[in-house]
Amino acid sequence: MRSPRLRSSGLAATRSLGRSFARKSQPKSSEDDDCLAFHDISPQAPTHFLVIPKKHISQISAAEDDDESLLGHLMIVGKKCAADLGLKKGYRMVVNEGSDGGQSVYHVHLHVLGGRQMNWPPG
Repeated sequence: MRSPRLRSSGLAATRSLGRSFARKSQPKSSEDDDCLAFHDISPQAPTHFLVIPKKHISQISAAEDDDESLLGHLMIVGKKCAADLGLKKGYRMVVNEGSDGGQSVYHVHLHVLGGRQMNWPPG
């Protein structure tokens, strides 16, 4: 398994995840057996990257009980990447669910945002 650090390696592996991620992401990625992490092409914070599972799950409401470990793994990879990127003061992890939740790509993905003070409420 590769380190979860974000680094240049292209996005060839995203082909199996659907062209929408390949079109919307920059060519920076990290990969392990279960997921990819790469910088968002339209960052909403100084640091903004996505962690996506290789297994297709359209949205959180479609996840099965046996996806629990995989979904937890996304958060651990996000935490490791955030540390590698120096987000020592904190960061926000977000998963959008459905149209009202702001989901625009129907493949579960974790947004990790940091590098500035986050506001509350977020919406």
